[in-house]
Amino acid sequence: MRKIFTAACVLAIAALAVPVLAADVSPTQSKIDASAKKQTYPKVVLYSVAWCPHCKEAKEYFTTKNIPFINKDVELDATAMEELTKKYKSQGVPVIIIGNDKVLKGFSPEAFEKAVKEVQSKK
Repeated sequence: MRKIFTAACVLAIAALAVPVLAADVSPTQSKIDASAKKQTYPKVVLYSVAWCPHCKEAKEYFTTKNIPFINKDVELDATAMEELTKKYKSQGVPVIIIGNDKVLKGFSPEAFEKAVKEVQSKK
């Protein structure tokens, strides 16, 4: 009897929670999504490693600013390491590729935004 009562209570609580969860879903676009569409960024590729503080800063910046980027961890991806060392002639990270050919070695928000503007002005 106790098991039936417990099961009934769990089902009752679950039934009450479903309309609340459904009510929280909004068909309108969030402010974050709307602001991301105002600024369009060229393709951004980040060569990084998990333990690098400057790589982490770049990832956090891109994420908080809703900047789409491709992260290539050179410790986990041998192809990415080969690209980094041979194509971009770098032994260090972060290296950020903006568009098809703009290469940033290191990261600062100011240098990144300046490079983005340079790439966008070439279009």
